[in-house]
Amino acid sequence: MSSPTAFGKLDTLPRHRLGHAPTPIDTLANLSKRFGARTLLMKRDDCTGLGFGGNKVRQLEFYLGEAGARGADTVLITGAVQSNFVRVAAAAARVCGMECHIQLEERVPMSGEAYRNSGNVLLDVVLGATLYSYPDGEDEAGADRRLGTIAAELNAQGRTPYIIPLAPGHAPLGALGYVVMAAELLDQIAASGQPIDEIVVATGSGHTHGGLLFGLRALGSRIPVTGVCVRRAADLQRPRIAARCQEIADLLGVANPVSDDDIQIIDDFLAPGYGRLNAPVVEAIRTAAETEGLFLDPVYTGRTMAGFLKRAGEIEDGKTIMMVHTGGTPALFAYGPELTAALGRKQGD
Repeated sequence: MSSPTAFGKLDTLPRHRLGHAPTPIDTLANLSKRFGARTLLMKRDDCTGLGFGGNKVRQLEFYLGEAGARGADTVLITGAVQSNFVRVAAAAARVCGMECHIQLEERVPMSGEAYRNSGNVLLDVVLGATLYSYPDGEDEAGADRRLGTIAAELNAQGRTPYIIPLAPGHAPLGALGYVVMAAELLDQIAASGQPIDEIVVATGSGHTHGGLLFGLRALGSRIPVTGVCVRRAADLQRPRIAARCQEIADLLGVANPVSDDDIQIIDDFLAPGYGRLNAPVVEAIRTAAETEGLFLDPVYTGRTMAGFLKRAGEIEDGKTIMMVHTGGTPALFAYGPELTAALGRKQGD
């Protein structure tokens, strides 16, 4: 799928294939009816397979490829308490015959039993990961330094650790998974004969959003990509995506095909902050479930769906808009009490 000219050194980088691909594109028929002469689609990256799937499976293929090439026997990663990334990293490590050490950051002010012990945390435990805590959820550099300290301790014990970094400034190996996905998507569009007029995706670390945008532009596609903020406001996220795209170009040894005008971001559904419920997110979760039987999480895909529905109402008649479903289903259980209270419970006789 990839073009040596467009993607430079991509095919020379180590990769451990972990996921199911290509993932399907579904027509959201019931939702489309709500918007009249507009077609709503979903790229089902919740169906990537490994460890409950999601976008992180694609990202981890390049991290685990490098870890294997370095002879690592242990993976270290940091993320929020209910991080999808750390859960899939633990599953990927096990597939590759490695241990996993997970650092959970205090990003969300929730202390309930479900949030602390269910959802992704339960799966981390089932996978046999070693868990650590980090008190500051907004200190990316500090969280990475703590991983370095843990890695040094593991080295002293004779282990060979590999760190998956959080903060910017590192080679964006995770983004390459979505550079590859862009080629996959364009192949699917060509095969279907149905053009896509806009793509909507969560924007957080920037690996998914930046990688997809870079891949599309490198292959000559001008499909607009709208990022829906899940962690920081648009004015902070926009330069992060620009920097991520430049890092991808530097890593691959090619010119950066992404301009500032390509970076479209909305933060309408971010408040009150990362991992916090709000009314539009609750309604988006309800709508997806009741119209299409789709499960979305409160942190990423619920917000993305809220943005997707907003954009679906704004595009012209006759247009087709697609959302990338990035997974995150286990987090629903961590937010069980809050969602039950917000959604209500229909009780029969």
